[in-house]
Amino acid sequence: MSDTRAEPADLARARNGDDEAFNRVVGPLRRELHAHCYRMLGSTHDADDALQDALLRAWRGLAGFEGRSSLRSWLYTVATRTCLDAVEARGRRALPVDVGPSSSRAVLGDVPSHEVAWLGPYPDGQLGRARPDARYEQREAVELAFVAALQHLPGNQRAALLLFEVLGFSAAEIAEVMATSAASVNSALQRARAIVAAKVPARSQQQTLRKLGDARLRKIVSGYSAALERGDVDGLVTLLTEDVTWAMPPLPHWYEGLAAVTDFAARVPLSSCGSWHNVPVTANGQPAVAQYLDGRAWAITVLTLRDDRIAEITSFLGTEHFAAFELPAATLPGQDGA
Repeated sequence: MSDTRAEPADLARARNGDDEAFNRVVGPLRRELHAHCYRMLGSTHDADDALQDALLRAWRGLAGFEGRSSLRSWLYTVATRTCLDAVEARGRRALPVDVGPSSSRAVLGDVPSHEVAWLGPYPDGQLGRARPDARYEQREAVELAFVAALQHLPGNQRAALLLFEVLGFSAAEIAEVMATSAASVNSALQRARAIVAAKVPARSQQQTLRKLGDARLRKIVSGYSAALERGDVDGLVTLLTEDVTWAMPPLPHWYEGLAAVTDFAARVPLSSCGSWHNVPVTANGQPAVAQYLDGRAWAITVLTLRDDRIAEITSFLGTEHFAAFELPAATLPGQDGA
């Protein structure tokens, strides 16, 4: 496999305890390691913690790195094992569609559920470079459908699939990472592929977005934002597929089908919430908007498209998501809190 090579002098200094040299050595790999941790754990915040833990383990263990594998492979070994420990301790994350049936009418007064560890959004700015020997491109590998499907896999299958399909590791290299046999890795891959294939659409969002083109995509996103800000139910409906869904973790209730989504939209966000302001962003390789309600950070909403319509709206409620997108968590500049 190709590798990002550390300068030998910096690596030697890092082995001897030079923390600045260590940061130079691992710096070029931080983004891709962070994205790997997110795919494994389904949460930017968990990925932050896992990466910090993994790099601490790497710092403490660097003196024992013998160079039999590349530094990149060794760091992925440390990060993957750290994430597997986290998966075992915390379990999987989910979206509302994974937890219960949809609601046919708007649920007024819906309250967050803290009994479920919810999937979170991922800012595209965190993504590392693509690997030429990987099956999935970087943005495809953080699309909501793919990351949600990964959460249905046991930790070992999740790790094997990501290392092989996304990162381009061989079965033999994965066996070394996971301290198992190549036969076990191939078996895990076979099972993981079957589960993911059943849950992920045949057409990725990247394929859909390329076919749409930038101009049409901007029109869809701006149309969604404008409809919300104007309270325009009809304008919103024209953008949606017949089988559209709308989910809002950590709220447990979700809506499926144009009638249910229209009822919810008309009775809650378009009429009774307050004043909306939307900032276009990208999350999970998909179009998204950062939503401010009465000038305060409210949700990162990720849009999943089918052809030229919105097929899924996933609103991740909570100010805690905004920092990763480098957005303010209170009022927007110039809005004066209004």
